[in-house]
Amino acid sequence: MKYPNEWTQKEFLQNKERLEADGVKVILVDTILSPIEKADTFVYNPFLLSQEAEGTVFVFYCDSGKATLNRLQEYKEKFPLHHCISLKGGRGYWRKNMMVLPDNE
Repeated sequence: MKYPNEWTQKEFLQNKERLEADGVKVILVDTILSPIEKADTFVYNPFLLSQEAEGTVFVFYCDSGKATLNRLQEYKEKFPLHHCISLKGGRGYWRKNMMVLPDNE
């Protein structure tokens, strides 16, 4: 999978489900010490994040998504064995009751 610089909440939820089914861990990283309600977040800690398995996907968020997108290159340099993505719209656009339903094909 080719990883873009940003994921929307919907893309995050869809890709998290798909990647974790394939054994790839996806972590929502809180860079502002403000957890998102009803979301499993991990406070930004470079040492602990670097201990995650190679190929793990880190999705960084802030209040608006702008700061994490601006720092994305820094995160990619800090975690070269992992995939780094910014959450588009950040915490401000997160919808706590949004969920991904399975396709009924």
